[in-house]
Amino acid sequence: FTSGATEADNLALIGYARRNRRSGSHVVITEVEHISILNLGKFLEQEGFRVTRVPPDRYGRVSPEKLRARLTEQTILVSVGWANNEIGTIQPIAAIAEMLVGTGVAFHVDAVAAEGQIPLDMSKVPVDLLSISSNDIYGPQGVGALFVRKGVRLAPVMIGGGQERGLRSGTENLAGIVGMAAAARIASQELPQESVRLAALRDKLIGRVLSEIPDSHLNGHPTERLPNNAHFRFEGIEGESLVLSLRDAGIAASTGSACSSKTLEPSHTLISCGLLHEEAHGSLELTFGRFSKEQDVDRLMEVLPGVVERLRRLSPLYRKK
Repeated sequence: FTSGATEADNLALIGYARRNRRSGSHVVITEVEHISILNLGKFLEQEGFRVTRVPPDRYGRVSPEKLRARLTEQTILVSVGWANNEIGTIQPIAAIAEMLVGTGVAFHVDAVAAEGQIPLDMSKVPVDLLSISSNDIYGPQGVGALFVRKGVRLAPVMIGGGQERGLRSGTENLAGIVGMAAAARIASQELPQESVRLAALRDKLIGRVLSEIPDSHLNGHPTERLPNNAHFRFEGIEGESLVLSLRDAGIAASTGSACSSKTLEPSHTLISCGLLHEEAHGSLELTFGRFSKEQDVDRLMEVLPGVVERLRRLSPLYRKK
């Protein structure tokens, strides 16, 4: 157990790379990873490792064949997020894991965006390392975990009294761990019904936005996406203006990842999908959760078309087709 998914990612990538450096010095990630993985890639490069970043297709999906082509005799680790935390695209994790079987290359997966949304069964998918978080499944904050398959060896990143079999020193947050376990149990029990309910809300919103708002587009894969995620771009306007206008109407939305929202740069995920900077800046992320209802979609669609129309009238960039 860790303090969250960020620490779990650190232990997985840094711990595995350091422990297995004699076997090779090459790590493969993708261009559409969570910012924590991208920054860990930069850190490993500073430590002398070579890091390759695999580009996705226009939907943000990574091809197993394209990833395989990046492997070398020096490759020791591949890290791919189970689903993208911004645009909701689900990666072909099972296919990538099967492709890596027998290569001697370990496979790490950041599953934070996917947990509680789609089934994650480590008995069926040969993943070696898996990062998860408590608060993303409505558990207490400050708790996460790293699944480590038997036989996978890591070097500790935090040095101390040797708790967690020597991998993560420091007194365990037992209350948080119990809370995380309870949240995981509830999420697992509710998943079959809740994923269907959320997907219905998502599909209703996507259908209405694309049919009722001209020059609107869906970001991410049209079908292989998380049930709670709807991510759009609107030609000719800034996503930040959309967010502020919706906030004034009592609707919470985002222009990109909440984990890197302090930067004004366009989403690295959308840029990797081939969008221009001005297209990426016109994006809007809307997600559903346990407390979302169909009325929320109706309320949003009472407001959003008018907001888009008003902002386009003010925009010198928009040209009505």
